[in-house]
Amino acid sequence: MTEIDYYEILEVSRTCNGSELKKSYRKLAMKYHPDRNPDDKEAEDKFKLLSEAYEVLKDDQKRAIYDQYGKAGLEGHGMGRGGFGGGQNMDDIMDMFNSMFGGGAGFGGGGRGQRRQPNQKYNLDFEITLPLKFNEAVFGCEKKIDIKYKVPCNECQGTGAESGKLETCDYCNGQGQVVMKQGFMSFAQTCPKCQGEGQKVSSKCSACSGRGYHEEPDTITINIPAGVDTGNRLRAQGYGNQAKNGQRGDLYLTFNVEEDEHFIRDGSNIYIEVPVFFTQAALGETITIPSLDGELELDLKIGTKDKEQFIFRGEGVEDVHGGGRGQLIAQVTVVYPKKLDDAQKELLEKLQETFGVESKPHTSSFDSTFSKVKGWFKK
Repeated sequence: MTEIDYYEILEVSRTCNGSELKKSYRKLAMKYHPDRNPDDKEAEDKFKLLSEAYEVLKDDQKRAIYDQYGKAGLEGHGMGRGGFGGGQNMDDIMDMFNSMFGGGAGFGGGGRGQRRQPNQKYNLDFEITLPLKFNEAVFGCEKKIDIKYKVPCNECQGTGAESGKLETCDYCNGQGQVVMKQGFMSFAQTCPKCQGEGQKVSSKCSACSGRGYHEEPDTITINIPAGVDTGNRLRAQGYGNQAKNGQRGDLYLTFNVEEDEHFIRDGSNIYIEVPVFFTQAALGETITIPSLDGELELDLKIGTKDKEQFIFRGEGVEDVHGGGRGQLIAQVTVVYPKKLDDAQKELLEKLQETFGVESKPHTSSFDSTFSKVKGWFKK
């Protein structure tokens, strides 16, 4: 199961603060508000999605649960029905609160890459970079990915200690945190020696060399939605590392999209450079240009200029967040001949004469300009 996460929808990082979250939401909400986009179903859907994401992420408790369990966690862990669901035991609830509030050491949030069970040596979630070809990102695709995920060592129950035997941490006396004093202030922080576990390894497990896990290879199939771009993240639920109870964390895919030889992408818009011979630009012709879906006809007007742009709406890339397709912008590059034979030169000179253009114009406007320029260099 895959889904684009709320942070991507709101175009913020997973470490953003409340102020950054609100600022991005307001900007996007104004852009896609139904009043500003009448009869635009895509904008309406985008606005609803933005509101849904913001309602979750602006709430510290909901955000922490979402970071740990995803959208399913907001239902399966009791959010939205007025309490914790009956399917959870007290240990599950305490684990959730520990991840949300940093185990009593201050508000921290159990975000991606921080989920772990007590006395476990690794996080349940992990992230990999997935390279994509240009067309795979634009149109979406199904990818088979080879991964390695961590499984607890059976010999030490994932603790990294021989036979699973741990000793009380002598630095924090088993509390998992230490109290630091600074002037009149005292504050607690996670014990740096046992990382908050309250226990330590006295003798490393010989089966896993104290790592607490071994790695299992796996090949998974992921559906990549159309329109993803470099830097976008996708959560593949249930494909992360394995906990001691057999459950799997989540795999996060960060995309790195290759550039194309002809198309240049800017978000959901696509640019393409169109070489046009100078006579075509002068005369105005209808030419065929490539597009993402095949071909398009470009109507050049008489006297088309170099670098002039022609816009084809709805011919760009699909917005991965549901905002519809962007634009294809065709930018003209006027091409001139590098060499002319005598016959071609004669024809062009005759054409120039028919327009009344002299090779050395001496109009009054040029004379005044020449005089002005000469004056710049007088001493």
